[in-house]
Amino acid sequence: MKKYSSYLLAAICVVALALSAGSFIKVNASTNETTQAGQPVDLTYAADKALPAVVHIKYVKNSKTQTVDVQSDPFSDFFSDPFGFFGTPQGRGGTQKRQIQTPKQEASGSGVLISSDGYIVTNNHVVNGADELTVTLEDNREFNARIIGTDPTTDLALIKIDGKNLPTLPIGDSDKIKVGEWVIAVGNPFGFNNTVTAGIISAKARTLGQNGVESFIQTDAAINRGNSGGALVNTKGELIGINAMLYSETGSYSGYGFAIPTSIMNKVVADLKQYGTVQRALLGIKGQDLLNYIDGQKRDSKEVTDFGTNDGVYVAEVEDNSAAAEAGIAKGDVITGIDGKTVTKMAELQEAINGKRPGDKATIYWLHNKKKMSKTVTMKNQQGNTKVVKTADLDVLGAKVIPVSENLKKQLGISYGLQVQDVKNGAFKNGGINDGFIIITANDQPMKAISDLQDAVKAASTSKNPVLFITGVWPSGKTDYKAIKVGDE
Repeated sequence: MKKYSSYLLAAICVVALALSAGSFIKVNASTNETTQAGQPVDLTYAADKALPAVVHIKYVKNSKTQTVDVQSDPFSDFFSDPFGFFGTPQGRGGTQKRQIQTPKQEASGSGVLISSDGYIVTNNHVVNGADELTVTLEDNREFNARIIGTDPTTDLALIKIDGKNLPTLPIGDSDKIKVGEWVIAVGNPFGFNNTVTAGIISAKARTLGQNGVESFIQTDAAINRGNSGGALVNTKGELIGINAMLYSETGSYSGYGFAIPTSIMNKVVADLKQYGTVQRALLGIKGQDLLNYIDGQKRDSKEVTDFGTNDGVYVAEVEDNSAAAEAGIAKGDVITGIDGKTVTKMAELQEAINGKRPGDKATIYWLHNKKKMSKTVTMKNQQGNTKVVKTADLDVLGAKVIPVSENLKKQLGISYGLQVQDVKNGAFKNGGINDGFIIITANDQPMKAISDLQDAVKAASTSKNPVLFITGVWPSGKTDYKAIKVGDE
């Protein structure tokens, strides 16, 4: 019996060890390899998938000649132009016109190929203002790229190169990532091409107060200058985010990087392809994390309100004619969910809404006086309707504009402006602007170049109030003010 007992005890120990070992061993489904918990994760599979699809982007802004106003120096002006033939007479001070040559600017960043025919996702700040964009692949092939569309709000841009059978990176679901999960950041930091750094996901739905995207993936994988627009990749070799920024007190990596999740990227890319601008849905509230609101009450020594929960979004204001107003959400309510997903903070609510277009349905869950409420609403755009928002171009004005001539500047005592010509049917005619009118400002921005008016028209056409408020002057010298409608209200 003693002999059999020892055999039984030995067998039990073997089984126990096997079960214990089994709890520490995990199979990598992608590579069919096993790794033990506590051991370094093998990231070579993810790197092999990502490196061919991450590109280097070279940005060039060419040198330009610009006319600027400079403060006159009466002493130097006396010797160069004592009688004021070429500017302000000696002794009177004021400003003079000077032509300056802006330097050529070059920079670099990263991008991710998401289609075999050459669509590349990157950051808006990597390509904004570029005259030339050159894309270099891992195999050193070079392509000229063109901008398809940009979205400063999310700091994303879509560019295109002409190619076939290009390497791509599969797009993963950023909603499924977990804190503590291993990731790699792939890009071109400091000009070092094809660089891979590793880390973990440190936080999800991180808010940074950037007044744009407010649902970053936070990682401790090293992200530096040049990584912008590169890929954040999971161990399966899937793209889960676009690297966007670094948080550092030194200007280089010393802590955390932040990436824009693919849940936001997918929507932005689809809209830029189809419409040229992002179709942004709004719930129509202003608020903050409920926990932050409660902490504020404590700091101000106020009586802490019992909301029935500590998680959710405190509603501080509801816009008229918004989806939230139609649902019956009121100031002081707490939003706790959307479309069956729990919402614990504002960043999570924003991320969910960023995935919708005007006209889409959303089911909102909230607490009103601690009572659970829910309603399905139709999301609206910034203009308060469900129409597709299209970025207007200068042709909506129904006229040509040219920089005002030097002679007319002197005659009218102005230093810049755009003169209207060949007015036909369009926004200018409807708003009372005719041939000869000189635009000085539009929506409080100086109109020094045609591109200034182009930017103003685009911004106004997609705003809540699609109107250009113009100040200008007629050739007679009479100042005038006009309101020009450039979009659907």
